[in-house]
Amino acid sequence: APRPRRDADLRASHSDREAVAERLREAAGDGRLDLDELEERLEKAFNAKTYGELAPLTADLPAGATAAPADPGEPMVIKAGAGDVVQKGHWVVPARISVTSRLGNIKIDFSEAVCRHPEVTLDINAGVGEVTVIVPHGWTVRSHAMRASIGSVRNKATEPGDPAAPTLEITGRAGLGDVRVRYPNRWELWRRKNS
Repeated sequence: APRPRRDADLRASHSDREAVAERLREAAGDGRLDLDELEERLEKAFNAKTYGELAPLTADLPAGATAAPADPGEPMVIKAGAGDVVQKGHWVVPARISVTSRLGNIKIDFSEAVCRHPEVTLDINAGVGEVTVIVPHGWTVRSHAMRASIGSVRNKATEPGDPAAPTLEITGRAGLGDVRVRYPNRWELWRRKNS
């Protein structure tokens, strides 16, 4: 959801509108919104000009997985039913993250996140959907504790890590789903640089 602002008249960005849209899709996947409500709110979200126009669209929904926990020491829980969930942008990384993807897809992007922990544990349960994890260059990623049934686990973030950067320990299983770990691609780097 958009970061809290004191002035509801401030202009919203593309990423703010997309974050609200992702939260609405997640709510629909959990059965909190029917398809008509989802379509109506998505239209309002993509046409919103200010934070004040975006805020009412999620005001009656519980805090979504796209919102960072209030205390970075508390574990973050991310679940995707039939919808997709995206955790990206500026957020505070807790020491432990639990991810469950039933049918939907989950993307966790650590590129712009603030991580104060030397090691972060990411426990993944990929049912049918895909879980994509994006880490900055310099992070160490260990995925040897992941088990794959029918799904697959592919870790492309294999460059030697910076000793001063965090280590991401990935555990869990890929049932029918896939788990992908990678660095930001050129498009993502360009978009971040020019946003």
